[in-house]
Amino acid sequence: MSTTTQTDMRWVAYGPAGVVGMIRHVGDEFRVAIPDRGEIGAYPTLEVAKGAVVSHQRPGSGRPEFRRV
Repeated sequence: MSTTTQTDMRWVAYGPAGVVGMIRHVGDEFRVAIPDRGEIGAYPTLEVAKGAVVSHQRPGSGRPEFRRV
């Protein structure tokens, strides 16, 4: 019997109006989804994925708060 560990962690990005993005860590990539746009891509690190969420915010928006769920 072999044991396989699947890393599946999630972060939700919150802005003043609510959820503005989600990041899911699967295997060795971080998948980013934006509400009403769906999945926008997969990135090699959490920091790069957070940057992708921030880059999809409206101009002048503050940086969202990321919470691991």
